Amino acid sequence: MLTLVIVALVTSPLIVAAHTNRRDTTSVSTAASGSWTSASSSAAGTSAMAAAPMAAARDSSALVAALQQLVADSGAAAGVTVVELGGSDPLTWSLDGGAVFSAASTYKLAALIMEAQNIASGSTDPNGLVCYQDSDYEAGWFDDYAAGACFTRNELASRAAKQSDNTAGHMLVRDLGGSDALNAWAVSVGTTASAFFDGNTTTASDLAVLWTAEANGGLGGASAQAWLYPLLTGTTTEAGVPAGAPGSTVVHKTGAIDAVENDAALVTAGPDGPYVLVVMTDGLGGSGGWGLIASISATVWQTEESRVR
Repeated sequence: MLTLVIVALVTSPLIVAAHTNRRDTTSVSTAASGSWTSASSSAAGTSAMAAAPMAAARDSSALVAALQQLVADSGAAAGVTVVELGGSDPLTWSLDGGAVFSAASTYKLAALIMEAQNIASGSTDPNGLVCYQDSDYEAGWFDDYAAGACFTRNELASRAAKQSDNTAGHMLVRDLGGSDALNAWAVSVGTTASAFFDGNTTTASDLAVLWTAEANGGLGGASAQAWLYPLLTGTTTEAGVPAGAPGSTVVHKTGAIDAVENDAALVTAGPDGPYVLVVMTDGLGGSGGWGLIASISATVWQTEESRVR
């Protein structure tokens, strides 16, 4: 399966450092610079290129300008990472892709991908029970958590994915071995600057690594995807990436707190193949945040349409 990965990260100078309402005043880079590089060159093609003229690289300036204008008009700062793994002349592009921002509820995406891999490998039973502990509680969608209450992993995963329920997310992380285990797994996949759940920060580049590995089948393959993708489809919040990807099933995990709106998505049928788009915003809040995410999504979709014309 050909896959394109695009991660967009937008934030204000103040970031929300955790999945709770605690605010961290750590500042982050807000530079608005970016660059594109070809992802299609290889050692095998070097000699051939020496013997023949190199094809003209795709012009990314229009997309760069459009995204920078969207961000400027919104009043937010932005970081974007693009990694195209399919189609003609794939590109890699980064705008503050390594800057650290709040992960918000995207930590649940990391936990769900890890859980999917464990289920696909047979090491975890999706129907196995996880029992509630008082330390798991955080206000959220459901109020049926009490001492002695147990839930299957399938039930908790659905709550964490579709409604972004906080207590369900806490229970999943605990069941996976806690934040240390989650972060060790993420590092093994290739993340370099994330602290999921505790601290709860990440980067555009790290989220791109996780989604790329999952979409390419490296984290449990088709079996993991068959369990994961339905959970992350048709969620309670579809105003972000799905709104800018007409006619495609969008598999995604959102997060919202205070002035933060996040959407980490796999667009399964883009104009030139599937792609991942992750957008994290801070400083807009509510409809403003979702509107910016939808506009970024639509701009990316239009760019992908131009690849096949």
